[in-house]
Amino acid sequence: MISSIQKNSIGIEASKFDAFFLHQGKEGLEAFREQIDLVTEKLEKVFREADGPYTGQPPMELKQSLEEKLKIWNNPRPLNDVLEEWEPTILKNSLQVSHTKSIAHLHCPPILPGIAAELIIAALNQSMDSWDQSPAATYVEAELIRQLSRLVGLPASSDGVFTSGGTQSNYMGLLLARDAFCEKQWNHDVQAYGLPGEMKQMKVLCSEEAHFSVKKSISQLGLGEEAVIPIPSDENHRMNLQHVKETFTQLEEDGSLPFAVVATCGTTDYGSIDPMEDLAELCRERNLWLHIDAAYGGGLVFSHEYKRKIAGLHQADSITLDFHKLGFQPISCGLFLLKDRQHYRLLSHHADYLNPEEDEEEGILNLVNKSVQTTRRFDALKMLLTLNTVGTDLLGKMVDQTMELAEYAASVLEEKSAFAVENHEPELTTVVFQYRPLRSENVSDWNRKIQQILFQEGKAAIAKTSVNGETYLKFTILNPRTSKEDIDKVIQEIERAGTEMLNGGYQK
Repeated sequence: MISSIQKNSIGIEASKFDAFFLHQGKEGLEAFREQIDLVTEKLEKVFREADGPYTGQPPMELKQSLEEKLKIWNNPRPLNDVLEEWEPTILKNSLQVSHTKSIAHLHCPPILPGIAAELIIAALNQSMDSWDQSPAATYVEAELIRQLSRLVGLPASSDGVFTSGGTQSNYMGLLLARDAFCEKQWNHDVQAYGLPGEMKQMKVLCSEEAHFSVKKSISQLGLGEEAVIPIPSDENHRMNLQHVKETFTQLEEDGSLPFAVVATCGTTDYGSIDPMEDLAELCRERNLWLHIDAAYGGGLVFSHEYKRKIAGLHQADSITLDFHKLGFQPISCGLFLLKDRQHYRLLSHHADYLNPEEDEEEGILNLVNKSVQTTRRFDALKMLLTLNTVGTDLLGKMVDQTMELAEYAASVLEEKSAFAVENHEPELTTVVFQYRPLRSENVSDWNRKIQQILFQEGKAAIAKTSVNGETYLKFTILNPRTSKEDIDKVIQEIERAGTEMLNGGYQK
């Protein structure tokens, strides 16, 4: 007879593990609630006591304090003890992205439904590769993508898949563009036979200000970075259409074969939007693949006042969207959209144990057929819960608020003689500017130091970037709770730090 208490191979009663897993038993459910309550209490304390975006602890000091706490233990320890150790080291020294003066990067405050959905996602732990590992989740993602595709304006033939973010989505767009071109141009199956001998002729056009993942993807796809032709941008940091036309002519004369154009709908630094409608027309004339990287600007799909800025987005063959930017979702929540779902066959691969061809014949949906990932999180649930509880109307107002704040910040900086604004009329929610005190000999060093001072003092998290070889400062506003008063105070802190340096140096 087998004992009612099963034992594993080393003689430990299986029931001893019950308090370490979420399951249908009483002990698992009680342990789950207890641990969630402890974590909630600790996070509430950290957020309540945070008086700035960062504590100001210098990098090397932080590294040393963490090393003293980061141990691997042999035996179980109470969660509360561990959280007590983590509070002053890990939790309090994390960037408070929800703080209203955290305006440095494309790093948004997570909306509460997204955070709640993260708990559900982790607890259910669905794997979005095969239907039998994610029964309901498979159809949730498929239906949400159908509705989001319609919102963007894509046809009924479109499809998509949730991704880890813009880099993966850009990679997928260029992968499919490459293989579709090889099939069309030479009747060549890249999946089966690798890259054709003529691959050195293949070229991709993008703005010189496109995301670095375009070059990175083309390099990983075996074409080499030289296959990417950077197009100069105009005075508004948008891809110059005349240069695109001239480049096409030059490539034709050289015997090169352009197969794709990557348009950027929201550059990282300036939020600039390339002329998508004009580029779509050029691509149609030449039968080229148009991929639009709208990781940043795609959030305007929810906007009430600014949606006009993304006119032409729906004309792309493939699109990158990131809801962990202007969708206010916890990382990660990216989306890749494809105008013609038939192109997914170019990356589909069948494994007998996962997504056998028989499943396809029976109409069973295995999402691994649409992704370069196998195991994949149920990230669609975050966006679904947000749309079901917040709704598109309020979400759009949140997006509009960040746009208006960027315009306000640019206007305030323009009025001050000590500042030079690079993008006077922000396309999205970034403002690039430089502090230029009259008595400063090295403007770049001053701006770099100001950014560090504000961060180390915990006054504000702002970014720095390079413009024509000089260091500039940057606001990236993704928090609809940030107010005009917050913007005013950050600008005042920049002026204060600059004045202190001018008057004899800054000493912390």
